[in-house]
This record gives sequence, C-alpha cells and structure tokens, in this order.
Amino acid sequence: MTLHRTATDFLLSRLTDSAILVVGDLMLDRYWHGDTRRVSPEAPVPVVRVSGSEDRLGGAANVARNIAGLGGRATVVGVAGEDTNGSRLRDLLAETGVRGELVACAGWETITKLRVISRHQQLIRLDFETPLADVITASLEQRVGGLLDGSHQVMVLSDYAKGVLQDPGALIALARHAGVPVIVDPKRVDLAAYRGAAVITPNAAEFEAVAGRWSDDADLEQRARGLIAELDFGAILVTRGEQGMTLVQRDGACVHLPTMAQEVFDVTGAGDTVVASLAMGLASGMELADAAALSNLAAGVVVAKLGTADVSRQELQRALDAQHPDEHGVLAEEDLLRHVARARARGEHIVMTNGCFDILHPGHVAYLEQAAALGDRLVVAVNDDASVGRLKGPGRPVNTLSQRAAVLAGLRSVDWVVPFTEDTPERLICSVRPDCLVKGGDYRPEEIAGGDCVREGGGEVVVLDYVEGFSTTAIIQALSRDSGA
Repeated sequence: MTLHRTATDFLLSRLTDSAILVVGDLMLDRYWHGDTRRVSPEAPVPVVRVSGSEDRLGGAANVARNIAGLGGRATVVGVAGEDTNGSRLRDLLAETGVRGELVACAGWETITKLRVISRHQQLIRLDFETPLADVITASLEQRVGGLLDGSHQVMVLSDYAKGVLQDPGALIALARHAGVPVIVDPKRVDLAAYRGAAVITPNAAEFEAVAGRWSDDADLEQRARGLIAELDFGAILVTRGEQGMTLVQRDGACVHLPTMAQEVFDVTGAGDTVVASLAMGLASGMELADAAALSNLAAGVVVAKLGTADVSRQELQRALDAQHPDEHGVLAEEDLLRHVARARARGEHIVMTNGCFDILHPGHVAYLEQAAALGDRLVVAVNDDASVGRLKGPGRPVNTLSQRAAVLAGLRSVDWVVPFTEDTPERLICSVRPDCLVKGGDYRPEEIAGGDCVREGGGEVVVLDYVEGFSTTAIIQALSRDSGA
C-alpha cells in the first residue's frame, strides 16, 4: 500500500496544525566519536581516541523531537533529575521547539545512554539509570490531566519500562474521557496495562512475547484480532523490520505494508519515528491506514541514519515524491495544483504561459523553449475549443483541444498542459500563482491577464518576442489558398 496522493497533500498542508501530547520515559542519548587504531594491551578491546561528542533526545523525548521535525507542535511530559544531564535534556527540548512539562525528581539521575562510536559502528553502550519512586505517579497524572484541555488532538504513551508509566491505564482513561485517542509504544509484556488504547505499536518480538509465534500473515492477523477484542484496542500496528508492518483494525480491516527502507544503517529510535508520524497522521485527519503507511515511509528514512534521529518534513516530502513521481502531460486543474505544490516544496521555480496554440509552428517551439529556460517547470494553459472560437472566429480552432494539448505535451520544454474554458486565463493563473508568468508579443506587462496576481505573490511577468516569420493565421491563409487552387 502506498499513500494516496490526495491524502498526502492533505497531511502536508496541515502539519503545523497538529498538536501531540507525548508522555513517557525521557532519556539523554550521548555519543562519543573517535578513531580506533589499536587493541588495548590491558584487555582484548579496541582503544578509541575520543575526538568529539554529541547529545540527542532519546525515548519519549525523541518521539516529541520527531513530531517537531515534521512541523507539528509537541508537548512532552516525563521525569528528569535535577542534575547536569537533566539540564542538558531540558535545553535540547527547548532548542528543538518542544514544550517540556517535566516533573523534577530530586536525588534521581536522569536516564542517560552513552554510546561509543568508531568508524560509524557502535562499539559499546553504557546505561545510567536508577529506579523511580512510586510518588511520581500522582504528579504525572495531574500534569497530564491539565493538558487534556482540547489543545492536543492525540496522546502518545512512549513506554520504555523505565518506571515513568507505572499506571498507563489511568492516563488512557483520562484521555478517553477528554475524547483524545491514545497511541501506545509498549515495552511491557502485560498489554492489559494499555487497555482501551486507540492503537498500540509493538515490534515483532514484543507482539510474539504476548500473542505467541505465528505461522503466517493470516495467523498473525487472527492473534491480533484476539487481543483487540480482549483488551478493547482500536487497532494493533506490528512493526516487523525487513518484513514491513501489519495493521489490524477493530473494524475488520487488515493491511500488510512492505518495508520502505532502501538502506538499513541503524534501527535505533525507529520505533519513536513510527509512533510520532502515526500520531501526526491521525492528528492531521488521515485515516488510520494512510497514517500507518506514512509511518512506514518515515521509518524507511530514519533507519538510514546513525543513532536516534528524526525525519524532517523535507525528507518526508522527498520520500513521498519518490512514491508518486510527477506526471508530465495534460492534467486537470486540480491535479496540476497538487503537482505545483509538490514542486514548490522541493524549491522548484514555476513558469507559466498560455495561448490557443491552434497550429503549432517553429515560432511556438522556440518561444516555449525560452519560457522553460526561465525556471524549473513550465505550465502551458490552453484555451478550450469554445473559447478559441469566440476569440478567433468561425472555423477555429483547426485542431481540437485534445489534439493541441497532446502536441504541446510532447515537447521536451513543456512539463504540464492544462485546459481552461474562460476567454482569459486570469482565474487559473491566480490559482497557480507561478513564480514567472510569460507572454509573447508586443504586450506591456501590466496588460497581461493574471499579471497582478503573480506580482502580488512576489513573482514576475516577462514578455518574450515571438520568432519572426511564423504565424498561425498566415499558415491557415496559405492552406486556404492552396486548397482553392
């Protein structure tokens, strides 16, 4: 399954409207980088000469970071110590644009994972963590309850089994009472703790630990349906590594999504990306199956990176574009506007021109090549047959709209051809708002239909000279004389 083009554009247009509440175990991921040239004389281990270090957000904080990277608004609730690493965690949240609602825990060390990296390979990971006291549960629930005030569309529980989510059921109940769906990234074997969640996202090993080993996809689906019925889940999304994902919904739908990863470099934090993009999809109004396809695509991007990482909106756009390559040729206006939006997201410069193009001649070809050289994409708007007749008189057009459009679309200089029915293309030009509007002839720029809209949008209007010696009217007159002879 790939994302439907309309659903994709809808999501991308509403990313900044998505607000997600993330609750769970916060971590500081620290990386030490260095070269390895020898083995220690003290023990059979490599010696790493540390030359640099890097701190990143981990756990629930990485989920929030992924949401912010996609353009959403993230609020994260968790626990941090009153220590140096806790201060660093808070600083990173602020730098990433994530709102941190953290419960401070005096005398407790902020969870920190230190990875030693050499030549892009992880040599060792050191975990610094101590158990959390039960007293934080009440503070956490109070903090979450105050944030379920209608300002967040989705809540994510990022459970790394470090002690923050001691009673996830209470948080799910709060969210359901507020009408906010809950997505859970589970780590505990007892999935009953997440009863009532809208979606849970176990990986294959986690699902197998609960439901048992399955023999095939049909068996996996059956086991997932059993858990959905037993624990009142809305759906289960099983992430299966190189086998992709399987989404089973309570309404009976089941979708198997093949992996979208082109290269797997590091799976660290991939689950965070999955749950973040899934939440973004649901918050922006996508159907669950489309949101799952989006998360599958995002996971395919992030596993090509080293360590805990996020997926930017631009990276996701490129991955989506790879799924739906731009069509060239004749398009309806609605389809053209979608293609133009995607081209703009890639930073491409849109050029537009218009005309009847009744009999295409070398002058037209040269003019269109000049227009195309002014940008990255050339849109040609073509009068339909009725408007050509009104403008040019009886007997025109000589060639029908479909014939004229097909010939234009066959030119290498032309990306998209779009018909219009009015006598002028002003309305269509104002919808497209090209970066450059081109017209041929002896027009003054202020006389060109649609020019005001283009200039108001920061674009320019350019007048090109027609190539001398070519005229559609002259060609038709010559043909008439030959026919009369």
